[in-house]
Amino acid sequence: MTFPLLTVTAAVPAVGAVLTAAVPAKQRTAAKWLALLFSLATLALAVLVAVRFDPGGARYQLTESHAWIADFGVRYELGVDGIGVALIALTALLIPFVIGAGWNDADPLETNSSRWRPTQGFFALILMVEAMVVISFEATDVFLFYIFFEAMLIPMYFLIGGFGDRAHAGSDENAAAQRSYAAVKFLLYNLVGGLIMLAAVIGLYVVAGSFSLQEITAARAAGTLDMATTTERLLFLGFFFAFAVKAPLWPLHTWLPNAMGEATAPVAVLITAVVDKVGTFAMLRFCLGLFPEASKWATPVILVLALVSIVYGALLAVGQRDIKRLVAYASISHFGFIILGIFAMTSQGQSGATLYMVNHGISTAALMLVAGFLISRRGSRLIADYGGVQKVAPVLAGTFLIGGLATLSLPGLAPFVSEFLVLVGTFARYPVLGAIATIGIVLAALYTLVLYQRTMTGPVKEEVRTLPDLRPRELLVVAPLIALLIGLGVYPKVLTDIVNPAVQHTLSDVKKTDPKPEVAVEAKNGEAVK
Repeated sequence: MTFPLLTVTAAVPAVGAVLTAAVPAKQRTAAKWLALLFSLATLALAVLVAVRFDPGGARYQLTESHAWIADFGVRYELGVDGIGVALIALTALLIPFVIGAGWNDADPLETNSSRWRPTQGFFALILMVEAMVVISFEATDVFLFYIFFEAMLIPMYFLIGGFGDRAHAGSDENAAAQRSYAAVKFLLYNLVGGLIMLAAVIGLYVVAGSFSLQEITAARAAGTLDMATTTERLLFLGFFFAFAVKAPLWPLHTWLPNAMGEATAPVAVLITAVVDKVGTFAMLRFCLGLFPEASKWATPVILVLALVSIVYGALLAVGQRDIKRLVAYASISHFGFIILGIFAMTSQGQSGATLYMVNHGISTAALMLVAGFLISRRGSRLIADYGGVQKVAPVLAGTFLIGGLATLSLPGLAPFVSEFLVLVGTFARYPVLGAIATIGIVLAALYTLVLYQRTMTGPVKEEVRTLPDLRPRELLVVAPLIALLIGLGVYPKVLTDIVNPAVQHTLSDVKKTDPKPEVAVEAKNGEAVK
């Protein structure tokens, strides 16, 4: 029997969550180290998945298939393509940094309390989210995917509502109310999307007679699956709506600024760098894989919505006074680029979109975690409460700058490669849309540099004169992320080699090929021909 590597990769953080939650109340430090240990074990397994994956091999590898709910045709089916491998690696990579950055975020104010276990709960919930995200990237049974797509909302709800940002302006009652509002809004938006998707999942089974992604795509390729045009479009809309909420795509995005603003910085990273990637990943795997004709039918509208997200998110980021909400609106703009690349239906666009998922996760983690360290020192999220930080905490300011430059996709840093590929892929098929999307690049430079100028430069404000620089634990969290941003910016081939074959399979699903460039060539007789 083949070793079930994918199951074990998802099960290890789940087991870690249970054991962490069971640690005695006063053993908070033990709970932290246990959670970190399990996250590192998951990272090691994710590396093993990447090593065993053959980019030139079958589309789905390391597959597992077992009967589960036989009466309803539900199977426990797992498999990974290059896109799934890249996102599993991203998830497993970021969780240890999330745990390290949030080391003291959930400690009770009454340190001698033996009744409450917020620390154990905080880290257990993080590991549980990791387990559900990882299996979502592995699932090739639609119903299995749906279960974990929805289940991850529960631990995220408690992480947002129960472990909010302690740097909230106003009274404790106001802070609790804002956290509750953000958590409920997050849950309701995503539950509505999930319920619509559930109806589409059931409809898919009625039409196709199976929940297996591989069976359905094979039947479509063989011409044995007869799906009416209207039916396919309705099912596509049911799936896409849920993924667009999770992504998030304008106008379904409004839960994200509230959730990221009220959550702790590590949880904010968990939201936008890990959980939200399930939405864009699912667009590639399920929307394009299951409903290719409907995907092409909806492409014009989706591209317009993506452009609105790019420009709208960037414009609102420019006007923000709250550091964390600025990063949230910047993420909405970046997700617009990802969705633009997916539905440009070109190899460059989809490769760029996949790289963007990975690189955005790393750059947002770097920027948000450093911002969280800064906010915890000053006790305020407002940009106006800072100034001259680089003079008193130069290492903190330097890492903040690199994270910001990565956010604006500076050449030489990882996000530049992905954004460049998305734009090249979009220009190849939709030059006007590509030109409009470049507005987001200009606005990104504006909001990032203005944020740095207002917080880090200028006269030193009295309240920041005593701010300490990054501590060893904090530097240990941030330094590897900065190194990855530089390394993947200089040498992205390590990712593109894994991702590109999967992208070609996705394009073959929708029967799309890259448009041939129309280049004027000088003929022998001196006349220009195409």
